[in-house]
Amino acid sequence: MGAGIAQLACLAGARTLLHDPVPEALQRGLERIPADLERGAARGRWSGEEAAAAAARLEPADDLGALAECRLVIEAAPESLELKHELFATLSREVVGPGCVLASNTSSIPITAIARAAERPERVVGMHFFNPAPLMRLVEVIAGVESSEPALRVARATGEAMGRHVIDAADVPGFLVNRCNRPFGLEALKLVQERIATVEAVDRICRMAGGFRMGPFELQDLVGIDTGFEVSKSFYELGFGEPRWRPSPLTARMVAAGHLGRKTGRGWYSYAQEPYRPEDPAPPDPIRPARGDGRLVVVAGDLVVAQEAEGEVPWLAVDCGADPDDVPLQGGPLLVLCAEGSLHQLDPAGGAAGFHALPPLEGTRLAELTRGPETTSAASERGEAFFAALGRHVEWVGDAPGLVLGRIVCQVINESAFAVGEGIGSEADVDAGMVLGLNHPRGPLAWADAIGLDHVLAVLDGLYDELREERYRAAPLLRRLVNHGRLGEPTGAGFHEH
Repeated sequence: MGAGIAQLACLAGARTLLHDPVPEALQRGLERIPADLERGAARGRWSGEEAAAAAARLEPADDLGALAECRLVIEAAPESLELKHELFATLSREVVGPGCVLASNTSSIPITAIARAAERPERVVGMHFFNPAPLMRLVEVIAGVESSEPALRVARATGEAMGRHVIDAADVPGFLVNRCNRPFGLEALKLVQERIATVEAVDRICRMAGGFRMGPFELQDLVGIDTGFEVSKSFYELGFGEPRWRPSPLTARMVAAGHLGRKTGRGWYSYAQEPYRPEDPAPPDPIRPARGDGRLVVVAGDLVVAQEAEGEVPWLAVDCGADPDDVPLQGGPLLVLCAEGSLHQLDPAGGAAGFHALPPLEGTRLAELTRGPETTSAASERGEAFFAALGRHVEWVGDAPGLVLGRIVCQVINESAFAVGEGIGSEADVDAGMVLGLNHPRGPLAWADAIGLDHVLAVLDGLYDELREERYRAAPLLRRLVNHGRLGEPTGAGFHEH
C-alpha cells in the first residue's frame, strides 16, 4: 500500500521520499514503483516520458530523519496503535516542522486515538486509500477531534492532485465506505447460517443478479478470513455491541480451523485447483413473443419491480404487492414477490411460488425463486418458465423476506442511511465511495432510489417482524423519507433529487 501511494505522489509531480524500517522492504518498493510506472506507460495510462519523470521524483529515506523537510507524511504502517503512536510521536517531536501534516492510511484505528501521541494533534488527519492505491480512484479524508481545517485542506488537495476522488468522512469505526459495506459480508454469513442459501449460491446471485464483480465469500477469501474477522471484532467493540455489526460464528469457526482463504489454499472455496469455481453461464435466449402461444402473464402491484417484470409468458399471475382481492390474481398458478414478508406469511393458504428481484432489472442474468411445502408444481414450473422467457437463469433459495440479494442490498442501503443520518458522510459521498472504493455496481442510495424506498423499507420491516432482531431495525432517515412520500425515482425525490 505504501508503495502504491508513493507512486501516486510521484505521478502528481511531488518530490517523494519512501521510508521503511526494513531495508529489504524499502528496496522492494524502490524497485516496484519504477516497474509499475513502466507497465502503466506500456498500457497507455501515461506516456513513457511521464513515467520516467515520475520515477525520477522517487527518493529513498533510509531513516525518519530524512523526512525533516516534508510538508506531508503519509503513514501506511501495520494496524497497530502502539506502533503508530511511536511513529507519530517521533515524527512530530523530533523530525518534521510545526507546519507538516501527518496523515494515517489506517482503515480501522480512530484518527483521534492516533493523534493523541503527536505533539500537534491538530496537524494529524486520516487519508484512507483503497487497495490497490494506483487503481482505486478514491481517498477518504478523515477529521479527528482536533484535526484543523488547514491540515484537512492539505490532505484534500493532495488527494485531488493524485487524481483521486476525495470524500470527507467522520472519525467513526470504518469511517464511511467500510462502514456502509459492513452488511455485504455479514448479511451473506447470516443467510448461510440460516440455510437460506449456500456459499456458492450467495456469491452467484450477487454476481449474476446484482452485478457485483465478486461475491461476498470470494471477497472474504481474497482479503483473508482472519483479517476480516479481526475487523469485525474491532467494529463490534468500537460500536459498543451494535447488533448490526455482530461478528459471525461461521467466521470464527473458519479461523479456528485455519481455513483463511486464498493464502492458505482453502477458505470458503478450495484453491487446490484453478479455477476454484465454474464460470457463470451466459443468459438463456429469451423466448420471443411468437413462442408464447397467445398465453398471458398478469403482473399486478404498485412497486417499481411490477413495472419492469412484464413478459410474454403465459398462464401465470405475478403479485408484486397487489391487493389480494384484485380479480386478475384470483385462480391459476401464482408467483408472489417476497418483499414485505416470507412466502409462508404472504401466501398462508399455500400453492404459490415466491420470487424477489431488485430494479433495475435490465442487465441482470438471474432471478431468485423460493417455494414452500404446499407450492404447486405448476407454480414452480411456470415461475421458472416466466424468467427463462425474460432471459434469466433461476436460483432456488430458502424462504425469507428479500430472499438473498434483496436482503444483502437492503441492509447495505440501511447502513448507508444510518451513516448519512448520523452525519458520517453525505449521500453523494456514500455513492461515490462505494463505487470508486469498492467496485460496487452502483451507489447504494442511488440504487435505493431506483428500487423504491418503500420496497427497501418493506424488506427491512419484514425481516424485523419475522426474526425480531435489532440488526434489522430501519434507519430513522429511511423511514422518515418514506413517511414524507419521498420514495425515489417514482416520486422524483428520495435520497437524491430526480
